[in-house]
Order: sequence, then C-alpha cells, then structure tokens
Amino acid sequence: MLLSKEQYKKFLWPVLVGLILWSCTPLRPVALTTSAWQMFAIFVATIVGCITQPLPIGAVSIIGFVAATLTKVIDIDTAVAGFGNSSIWLIAMAFFISRGFIKTGLGKRIALNFVSLFGKRTLRLAYSIIGVDLVLAPATPSNTARAGGVVYPIIKSLADAFHSSPNDESRKDIGAFLMFAEFHGDTITSAMFLTAMAGNPLAQAFASDANINISWITWFLAALLPGIVSLIVIPFLIYKIYPPKIKETPNAKQWADKRLKDMGKFSLPEKMMSIIFILALISWMTSSLTGIDATLTAFIALALLLLTGVLNWQDVLQETGAWNTLTWFSVLVMMATQLNELGFIPWFSHLIVSNLGNMNWFLVLCLLCVIYFYSHYLFASATAHVSAMYAALLGVALAADVPGQLAALMLGFFGSLVSSTTHYSSGPAPIYFGSKFVTQSEWWKMNFILGLVYIIIWLGVGTAWTKVIGIW
Repeated sequence: MLLSKEQYKKFLWPVLVGLILWSCTPLRPVALTTSAWQMFAIFVATIVGCITQPLPIGAVSIIGFVAATLTKVIDIDTAVAGFGNSSIWLIAMAFFISRGFIKTGLGKRIALNFVSLFGKRTLRLAYSIIGVDLVLAPATPSNTARAGGVVYPIIKSLADAFHSSPNDESRKDIGAFLMFAEFHGDTITSAMFLTAMAGNPLAQAFASDANINISWITWFLAALLPGIVSLIVIPFLIYKIYPPKIKETPNAKQWADKRLKDMGKFSLPEKMMSIIFILALISWMTSSLTGIDATLTAFIALALLLLTGVLNWQDVLQETGAWNTLTWFSVLVMMATQLNELGFIPWFSHLIVSNLGNMNWFLVLCLLCVIYFYSHYLFASATAHVSAMYAALLGVALAADVPGQLAALMLGFFGSLVSSTTHYSSGPAPIYFGSKFVTQSEWWKMNFILGLVYIIIWLGVGTAWTKVIGIW
C-alpha cells in the first residue's frame, strides 16, 4: 500500500528543516568542518521526522541513515558500527527477557503479588515499584538493566492483569501511568548513587582530573535529600497531570489472591525463569566485582532461556519491539556519536565558555546545568552526553569560581537527570516508550513540565542541602 497524502505532508517539516540547515553550510561557524555541520543538519532533520512521524521511528531513522551515508558525510563502515553498540543490545535483550516473564506467567504471578500487597491505590503501587528500583540502584551500575531487565516485565504483566493494553484507550487505565512513573523513578535513582548509572563514574573521573575528589558516600549524601524529594514529588505530579483511570482497587487483594490460587503452584517454566532471572540480577549487581559486562549477562540470560526451552527462537523473532528499538536507537546513537567526533559538540561547549562573561557563580552554575539538561535533545545516550560535555562545563564552572565539589556533583547529578527529556534519551527510555503505553506527544509534553521541576528541586533544594552538610 502506497503512502497517504497525509504521510507525505508529515515529511515536509523534516525535509524542509534539513535542507535549510544543509544550505547554511557555507555560513557555518569557521571552527566547524563541513561534515560536522552537515551531520548536524541530518541529525536535526531525523529528530524532527521522529516527532512528526510520517513513518514509524525505525523507518525515519533508516532514511536518516541513508542520507548520512549517501551524502558521504560519513562512510558506511562508520554508520553500521552504531549497530554494534553494547548498550543498545542490552535494551534488545531486556525485551526478550520480559517475553520470558510473560510467556511463563511468572510476570503475572509477581504482578498479582504486588497487587495483593500494595494494590489498594494505584499511586501506592507506583511508589512500591519505584521502591524496587531504589533498592537495586546502588548495586546495579546499568540503569538499563535495572529498569528494563528487572522492573519493566513486572509493570507489563501488571498492566496485562488489569487488561490495560497499549493498543487502545485502556492504556490509560493503569499501564501508561505505571510505565511513565517508573521511567522517572529510574531517572531519579540513577542520579542518587555513584554506582547507579554508567555515566556517573565517568563524571567522577573527569572531576578527579580537575583535582576534585568525589567518594561514593559524598555523592550519596549530596543526592539524598533532593533525591528523596524527587521520589515523592515526581510520581505524585505524574499522578495529577497524567492520572490513571483506575485510582482505587478496594477489592484488589481478594481479586489478586483468587487469581494466584487459580494459577496454582509454580510451574517448571516459571521456576526456570525465576532461576535465570535471579542469576542475571546477581550478575548485574556484582558486575563491578566479576567484570562480567551487563550486556553479556543479558545475552547469557537469553541463551539460558533458549537452552531450557522457556523461550524458542520464534519467540525472539516475534518480539518486534526489540528489533524496532534496536534499529532506530542504533541510528540515533551513531549520529549523536558522530556529532561529537566530527567536532560539533566540542565547538558547542567552547561557545558556552566564551560567552558567559562575569556572572555570579550561582547563576553560572544554574545556567550550565540548564544548558547541560536541554542540550540532551541532541544526544541518544546519557553516557555519551557526559563524555562530550561534562569536563568542558566543569571547567567553565571552576573558571567562574563555582565551589569545585558543588559544581562537580551538580553536573554529575544532571548527567543522569537529562534522561528525563526525550524518548531516545537513554537506555531505559526506548524500552518504556517502546511499550507504546505513552504516546510521543504525551511523553514530550509531560517531560518538559517535569524537567522544570527537576531543575528547581536539584538546583534549589540540592544546593541548599549541600551547604548544610558542608560540601561547600
């Protein structure tokens, strides 16, 4: 079937934006190469296409991929290298592991137990799920593994238990709220612990290069109060601005207990799924000791699921969400990486340095954090963002006489909080967005509002708190 007239209209904006930026190549800043500016044009056009969606995001990304290689902005070997990114494969593996939860019924059993314990109010249920993320965060340096491999299958099964489907308006019954609340819960817990997100130790290393030492306990204490405030306030705000239709379930315990009884005892597939899941969880939590990469753990888990017959290869092939996400996220990460390697991001960072002037140090800190936060729209990886901009922004802060440890910590926290922007912002984002419970317009609108709340809490409460505990 050919594309409709409406679809072709939706192509207008990305093509127009891309052509305008491309035509400005001769007018580009002298510090930028032609390739850097043209990659910027293609990246922006692709992002606009992902917003207008004349085709599904995967198809739009492939078109952007073709544009980047056909115009020789990058060569094909560089372009396809993005599909080998281990973090992206970890996302795909998370989809497959969640399929095991659903197929065996283990996810449903866990979900029913959650309902039985916390199900009287939907908001309380959301807090309890985020609590699971909080407990795992200190020992799970991959927020993708934590949110995607551990929590996501539970929420998906919980939504299924309440007949909340992403394919119709029943998504708003409970599934959309729980998905979005946990995504933000994971974002907050990622900022609270030095070991909760891969980019955090990288920020610590950059700070060390600037002779600023940040210990695990220092990071934790500095993030404790703004983190707790965020964990309380953000889910409540989501509950108010994006309320689930099912707010109270007074008979939830009896309902869940009856269905647990109907399910009977643990089946052998459930037991195998449980064992493999626990082994994967232990491996993720001890990766810093064992040296086993989080993505390798996910591949091992999938291999064990296939070897035990919990999943078959057809199950893997039919998990379209995983393959779709693997495609579009790989392309966007590749483009964001090239923006850095071709010099666009370093130029952007230098531009900030040269235009601040003699501002009050607190205003400088606020401005840098805001720039850091909103520049993440150009990135498809929080770790890549930290790699590209943290050191430069920290240098600006120190030059403006911002207290060194305060600057290092705040920029470190925002290196995680930036994930609360787009549906391609970090590893967990495409998993939760890919569930299709929350539409793209809802995702961007609510994240814009919540982004302002994060900035107020972490720069306001966070800065005051660090003063109280003697950070500066």
